[in-house]
Amino acid sequence: MLNQTKWGNRFLGSIEDYDGADIVMVGAPMDYTVSYRPGTRFGPQSIREVSYSIEEYSPYLDRSLDSIKFFDYGDLELPFGSAEQSLDIIGCAASDILNDNKKPLFIGGEHLISVPIVRSVYEKYSSDIYLVHFDAHADLRDEFFGQKNSHASAIRRIIDFLPPEHVYQFGIRSGIKEEFDYAKQYMHMFKFEVLEPLKRCLHDLKGHPVYITLDIDVVDPAYANGTGTPEPAGCTSGEILEAIHIMQGLDIVGFDLVEVSPDYDLSNRTAILAAKIIREALLALF
Repeated sequence: MLNQTKWGNRFLGSIEDYDGADIVMVGAPMDYTVSYRPGTRFGPQSIREVSYSIEEYSPYLDRSLDSIKFFDYGDLELPFGSAEQSLDIIGCAASDILNDNKKPLFIGGEHLISVPIVRSVYEKYSSDIYLVHFDAHADLRDEFFGQKNSHASAIRRIIDFLPPEHVYQFGIRSGIKEEFDYAKQYMHMFKFEVLEPLKRCLHDLKGHPVYITLDIDVVDPAYANGTGTPEPAGCTSGEILEAIHIMQGLDIVGFDLVEVSPDYDLSNRTAILAAKIIREALLALF
């Protein structure tokens, strides 16, 4: 089911065995439905490679990765070009991790990968699960170019099974009018900003299992240009790290980071930021 990578290609600080881990990291190198620039299939390996440029120790949290047990199991083998079969494989991987009483941390890949992961988490925790979504885009289209499964429809496919009032969106600044109208009526969408609305919502999220999905394009392309659909006027890299930190204390049951497309960023700053977000998430949230 999972294809194990060589040690040198694992994320910084990964332990050596699956059984001893509390958190399992998995790469989902899929980008079959992207609407502008492809390349996010290369995101997981790029993030792993650049993770060795940062430290295991977080000065923000005064903790180090050697204080937790997480295992990077490598990338899933996905059938190129088949979104449906790939989503099935991703969902099975997430279910296996959850059934082993471990928490999933997935690296994408396009945002559509979140759908089967959240569905697996939903099946474990039932309707009590809440979704925190950081993104530049609403991802609420019912279909895109005639396709129900698209990275532009990821959150809409999630609310096919998750109550829409359980979805909290932050940093949204792009989409068609119908998406914003839908969110206004049924969901909790906070346009443009991340930190201040998140602080106000922490009370609503406490006491519930929470899944976090983070599209790197929530961050302004000045800080993270290596993504398929960059959108100006996003948050800073410091703000997204602070957002991770202030969610300490919530019952986080899973996390994914998606849409890093390294070929558009020769400096690797997008992948390095993603690696740092993952380090802080591992230390703060689990």
